[in-house]
Amino acid sequence: MTVTISRPTTSEGRPTSSRPRLALAPVGSAPALLDGAWWPRSRDLHAELPALAAVLDPLWGRITRITVNPAQWPVVPRKVPVTGHVVKVGWFRAEQDPHELLLLSYHVGRWNLLVVPPGTEPARAAWLMAAASDRRRSDSASRLMANAPRPATDDDRVRAAARESGGAREASAPAARAPGRTVAAAPVDRSRRVPGPWVSSCR
Repeated sequence: MTVTISRPTTSEGRPTSSRPRLALAPVGSAPALLDGAWWPRSRDLHAELPALAAVLDPLWGRITRITVNPAQWPVVPRKVPVTGHVVKVGWFRAEQDPHELLLLSYHVGRWNLLVVPPGTEPARAAWLMAAASDRRRSDSASRLMANAPRPATDDDRVRAAARESGGAREASAPAARAPGRTVAAAPVDRSRRVPGPWVSSCR
């Protein structure tokens, strides 16, 4: 479920930043590894976190601490200002999934959000946000990132067009061999096969 929320405002009534792009699991649903997903517009935590915390405060209780994995963030501030209070920011390298954001609310609980990378193609981001807020799934943030569909490349489109036109069949037809001559195929070493083209792994 994607949450549509108006922009948080300052005491003068001006918007502080663009509204956070969030998808949250339904309230009261069974616990899972993730409580939803957040799609920030940049890797600047100091600019992105205040609006996120301001939106989640009334939903989850006042957010008091946020932790990230520094592998995905060039700078991790020690604290960020939110309307009416300050949120402490920390990081864990080995203990925290690199694609996950952890939020703590004093005496209330903790929540885990998948962080969709800022430059993600919209269709892929929509898939990730829907999957992370689906309580029927039990995937980690890194697993979802690895399984998310990739946008089609130019090579993919060329291959698809060739299949539709029958060109792939013509291209794959074996060449005629000279009569009376046999060519032995070299054995395939399957132990050195390269894995699929894209595997990746938010608190």
